[in-house]
Amino acid sequence: MKFDPVGQFLQMLSVERNAARLTLDAYGRDLADVCETLGVDAPGLLRLGEADIAKYFETLEARGLASSSLLRRRSAIRQFYRFCLSENLIEADPSRKTAAARKGRSLPKILSRAEIEALIRAADGPALKEQSVSANKKPAHQAIRLECLIEMAYASGMRISELVGLRLDAVARDPAYLIVKGKGGVERLVPLNLSARAAIKAYLDIRPHFLPRGDKANPHLFASRGKEGHLTRRRVGQLLDEAALNAGIDPARVSPHVLRHAFATHLLEGGADLRVVQTLLGHADISTTQIYTHVAGERLREVVESHHPLAKRAHEAH
Repeated sequence: MKFDPVGQFLQMLSVERNAARLTLDAYGRDLADVCETLGVDAPGLLRLGEADIAKYFETLEARGLASSSLLRRRSAIRQFYRFCLSENLIEADPSRKTAAARKGRSLPKILSRAEIEALIRAADGPALKEQSVSANKKPAHQAIRLECLIEMAYASGMRISELVGLRLDAVARDPAYLIVKGKGGVERLVPLNLSARAAIKAYLDIRPHFLPRGDKANPHLFASRGKEGHLTRRRVGQLLDEAALNAGIDPARVSPHVLRHAFATHLLEGGADLRVVQTLLGHADISTTQIYTHVAGERLREVVESHHPLAKRAHEAH
């Protein structure tokens, strides 16, 4: 059998890091592209030098690949050669000096605490309980559900797929934490604050409104009459757009993932440890979490420049 270092690398990611199938497929394609571009087979990757890897990234930039694609290629190559080095397949890492273009990398969109509060107020279910339904207002049960979704997303940092996929039994007995199965089937604990728990209680009272006809045994927390049996990610995005408009926020700045960004950034702004945030988000690599330190740092810089007396004095001098 032909020696295949790429296959061994992907097997390691699958077995030891429980990487998702989509990640394994993407990394496999990335490394296959290196082979094709540089004219080598998989074992030939072990004979490449720093100049070869640099040349490869030059060709990628010439292709006009998106910054996100360049970053993933860099991650695949760096991780592959680190694996080869740890297995004594190579004596030096030819990718260690390679810096894929980062200039196009954009920081995550986030919302301020005040904007999050405005979103929640815009979907304030309890305030609608005593109000009649009109052409301009959602039924109270829909507003209560949306408030619960926003509260839970912001309190936990869950991915939207994790949130809409929650089972009803996950919130039995009013838990302070949920056990969530994330990417690669890895389980983690995510927190629920008192506000989110109160929103869940209010939602559970009206949940029967969303049950498919004759399906009282529906196992999903956010049950729906759609074919999937639960609320879809797309529908949550549409509901958030409506809430954003009601809150006076540009809908382009709001999405389910933005609530996750806000969760992470606001934790770091409050002094949370980066490793803790990594665990709460379910990131396998801390470099993925580190992007939020840049966001938090930029926001803190803006606060200092806006409110610090010396900074204000310097601004006035100009």
